[in-house]
Amino acid sequence: MSTPAGTSDAAPGGTIDAAPCRTVDAAPGGASGPAPLRTDGPVPAGTDGPAPAGVFPGGAELFRLDARVAHLNHGSFGAVPLPVAREHRRIADEAAADPDAFFLGVPDRLAAARARIAAHFGTDPEGMALVTNATEAAHLALDALGLGPDDEVLVTDHGYGTVVQAAARRARLVTVPLDPLLPDEDAVREAVLAAVTPRTRVAVLDQITSPTARIVAGPRLLADLADRGVTTVVDGAHAPGMLAAPLAGRPDVWFGNLHKWAYAPPGSAVLAVAPALRDRVPAPVPSWEDHRGFPRAVEYRGTADYTGLLAAADGLDLLAALGAERVRAHNSALAAHGAGLLAKLPGVTPLPADDRLALRALRLPSRFARTRPEALREEIMVRVGCRVLVWPWPGGGGIRVCGQIYNRPAEYERLARGLRSLLDGD
Repeated sequence: MSTPAGTSDAAPGGTIDAAPCRTVDAAPGGASGPAPLRTDGPVPAGTDGPAPAGVFPGGAELFRLDARVAHLNHGSFGAVPLPVAREHRRIADEAAADPDAFFLGVPDRLAAARARIAAHFGTDPEGMALVTNATEAAHLALDALGLGPDDEVLVTDHGYGTVVQAAARRARLVTVPLDPLLPDEDAVREAVLAAVTPRTRVAVLDQITSPTARIVAGPRLLADLADRGVTTVVDGAHAPGMLAAPLAGRPDVWFGNLHKWAYAPPGSAVLAVAPALRDRVPAPVPSWEDHRGFPRAVEYRGTADYTGLLAAADGLDLLAALGAERVRAHNSALAAHGAGLLAKLPGVTPLPADDRLALRALRLPSRFARTRPEALREEIMVRVGCRVLVWPWPGGGGIRVCGQIYNRPAEYERLARGLRSLLDGD
């Protein structure tokens, strides 16, 4: 769960190159409906997208999720499609059958997997390392910058807690307050730029904020910061799979999770670094690949579980086969449908949204979730059977819903009915 945290020539690194479960046997749509997506072979690409807030043909059958629960919180942990899970298991079985052969070949196989992932992002595979998650990547990136306690790092109060904490361990933070009701990306950009001073060395910014579902580190803001000589570190945890061009704007450092919207197994993420900074990124642990430098020294750490990383590219391949733009449009429409239903509840206020995102956030009445969001989150699960993110905020917390191809409009209607009952105190 996410909680709010309290380049020009002058930039050091240059820029980056650009229970009951749903089963695969169910046939969506009935005999006269669309043909189901097969999961034992190539997945057919989509043509025309589904109707707004409709059902993605075959989407639910690609996942093994508990059908008794409405899983409306894909953005926190993701879910692994069955074809990717099978490839993950196959690699794990291979490792178990002959550990010597498997581990001796891991460095080269990681490089091959990285090249496949980089091709989806349109970036240089030698400028990108495979890591386990965005928080690990944040620590590696900040260590590469050689920050000291007197250096000034800009963050926002919408930042992901562990990433902001990583910056606070190394430098002096300046936190930019962003009103959740700021109308658009330009207003966010202006608020961030207004906080930049001659002392600002680094800006650590979310590409997409986790609790409030806003784009902060867009290309225009990154260009403006570069013009001011500020090194940019972009937390793109939600960007892979969600945005068509996740590395747009050429930040100095960018990292993103693959296990959320890119359909990879847990423990799969990437760290992309501008050329001048690559030799400064420390390896998490000493290994026999240290002499190879970035990225191999970063992604290889001896005897560890690499199976998820080796299967990660299959998630992006699946997204492409389904029709990435079709998936994104469907997911955004579903999230918007859910937010529209919740916005009709008394005291619930929708936050400004971006049609590119499959996340929507709303403010709750002032008496809810200001300090203990987990209590309301679990009550929603127990009483309504829905998984959502509830986040704290001064003056009343908020709720976030996501859209994914396994979701259906009726699940958001169920959430709206149940949340109304909880807000009314029934």
